[in-house]
Amino acid sequence: MSFTEIDIKQEYRSRLDNVIKDFYIPVLKEATLYKRAVGFFSSTALVEMSLGICGLVKNGGKIQLIASPRLSAEDVAAINEGIRRRDDVIEEALIRELSEPIGLQASERLNLLSNLIASGVLEIKIAFLETDNSVGMFHEKMGLMYDKDNNIIAFSGSMNESFNAFRQNYEAVDVFTSWSNDEERVLAKQSAFNAMWNDYEPSIRVREFPQVSELIVSKYQTSNETDLNLDDSFSDDRLDSLLPVDIENNFSGPHIPVKVKMRPYQIEAINNWAENNYRGIFDMATGTGKTYTALAAIAALYKATKQNLAVFIVCPYQHLVEQWKDDIVAFGMKPIVCYSVSTQKNWKERLKTAATSFNLGVQNHFCVVTTNATFSGEYVQSIVKKMHGNVVLVVDEAHNFGAENLSTTLVDNMKYRLALSATIDRHGDSEGTSKLYDYFGEKCIEYTLKDAINNKMLTPYYYYPVVVSLSATELEEYLDITAKIRKNVHADKHGKVVLSEYAKMLLIKRARLVSGAAEKIDVLRELMQDHKDDNHMLVYCGATTMHDVDYKEGKAHIDDIRQIDLVADMLGNDLGMRVSKFTSEENAAERERIKADFDAGDHLQAVVAIRCLDEGVNIPSIKTAFILASSTNPKEYVQRRGRVLRLFNGKNFAVIYDFITLPFALECVDHVDAETLESGKSLAKREILRMKDFASIAENPFDSDELISRIMSAYEIEFDDNDPEDEEYV
Repeated sequence: MSFTEIDIKQEYRSRLDNVIKDFYIPVLKEATLYKRAVGFFSSTALVEMSLGICGLVKNGGKIQLIASPRLSAEDVAAINEGIRRRDDVIEEALIRELSEPIGLQASERLNLLSNLIASGVLEIKIAFLETDNSVGMFHEKMGLMYDKDNNIIAFSGSMNESFNAFRQNYEAVDVFTSWSNDEERVLAKQSAFNAMWNDYEPSIRVREFPQVSELIVSKYQTSNETDLNLDDSFSDDRLDSLLPVDIENNFSGPHIPVKVKMRPYQIEAINNWAENNYRGIFDMATGTGKTYTALAAIAALYKATKQNLAVFIVCPYQHLVEQWKDDIVAFGMKPIVCYSVSTQKNWKERLKTAATSFNLGVQNHFCVVTTNATFSGEYVQSIVKKMHGNVVLVVDEAHNFGAENLSTTLVDNMKYRLALSATIDRHGDSEGTSKLYDYFGEKCIEYTLKDAINNKMLTPYYYYPVVVSLSATELEEYLDITAKIRKNVHADKHGKVVLSEYAKMLLIKRARLVSGAAEKIDVLRELMQDHKDDNHMLVYCGATTMHDVDYKEGKAHIDDIRQIDLVADMLGNDLGMRVSKFTSEENAAERERIKADFDAGDHLQAVVAIRCLDEGVNIPSIKTAFILASSTNPKEYVQRRGRVLRLFNGKNFAVIYDFITLPFALECVDHVDAETLESGKSLAKREILRMKDFASIAENPFDSDELISRIMSAYEIEFDDNDPEDEEYV
């Protein structure tokens, strides 16, 4: 049921309404996310709202709670006078509240709280006011509830999550809904909560205290299933189970949650992987469920090994690790999260202990999720190389591991292996591709973008190529770089093209030149005249990273920054559009705020982004994409397209404007001498290949044919199945 079908009042008063029964419980039963900021928090409130919360959990929902510690006068004085560290005082104050339960009801209530924390359903952050010389109490009282359709209910008032507030005091709650005239107020409260949760609200500091959460679980968790015996007034509303049936044995090992229904192609992939002795490749388009398929495969292997399995999951970037972490928890595992700035500060010690215990047979299961950089580092590799027995390695975006620097980390003692990728074959690197197949095995599934669109896993799209050409200055530099590249490549004894480090640098430089062609800004300005009142638009900048071996997450080149600044200035100042940049300059919290505003569509029309489509950032609400800096590497442009095609409520199709860069304008090619034309032919050829690929599964597949024919004719291009992959170097 949607929130819009619930009879919701604008105001609830505790002496006139049963706020719990009339508001909290029916709304939370339909919720998928509950954000709450309170003064002081009491675990009894979770019992008071237990049915609502259980419904939320069964919906796969989460609770984010911001609360304030009960600081005594002595605590505040100790902080203000610098006698003790602020966080130590706050942590002790929180621990003081963890008193021994009195009676069965209290014990069950605290068991409920601990299970919600342990299962990842409930996250608690602690807030306090911070000025130059003092610490104050946080008393914000508001909440937000979200349903599956992203309808939002916001509320504010004096109700605290406590027994007194619910039962004994005279309290009032004001309610606002996103589908009414209150939408602006709802969005304002959403922005306010997100600012606090992500710790960028001025003068309010919000911190996690993981030691306190761990203590709550260890102190109060008496079982992984809870049948609460509530008092008489709630005797008809007893909670059958704390958590949904798919997590009945919390962190007992990998299993498929009941709420997750595997599709036939996912089941087939897992069965094929099992038949291949649990080795192979899932070659699946972006947005088709690679993560869930992989986790379900791990669950199948865990069962096959009689619940004896060590799991290593590796993905390119830190934010992808965090995305994986949530899904891993849902599948019954408690991951050790390993990377440089992990919130699990003792991850090295935890990893070493788990690995040693597993190797000695003391522990039968553990799970690690980490980044490429950390996995390939000396510390993790020293542990990986000592592993033995039933160990599975799962690599996300596995095409990266065909590179020389990462392929050496693929050690033989990983008994079971699974590679995930939308494009496993490495463009222009047959040797690296062979390494991947040799190590992981054959494809267990090949599920393409076309399959995904046909099966309604991705949205259909219309494709419009937009031609631009290099300026005279840009062309001169392009030809100069191309000539230098030719001089710095050679063929080895097997006929394979070998690039010097200088040649790789030149390829990156040339790609940036093409990416930043000046004419793109003027053409985009003209195109935008027809779209300046639209929303849910992406303008994508940024050159290829294919040969940039030093590229790291979040690092942006000065040329990319220059282009994105020009685009943002043109759209925002010249055309008066509401736009925001989405780059490494924005931290994770700011990115989340931008995404929320972009999804809403009212306050933000377009984002101008660098590399977000390469780095696994999901913005499914994109309806129109202007790709200024596309790639000639299929790995990159297939991924980028897939991210634009993700499903979103109200999005029936997507539109892609692909900027095609040619060395010479079509009307000028006749005046170019044969030698110079030859130097530009390879770029035109690669752009045509991308156009053909994009157009082939678009809703308007033939609209690009005339342009492709004109370019082929003008540039005297003919395609041969035996064309070498290394043509891009000439």
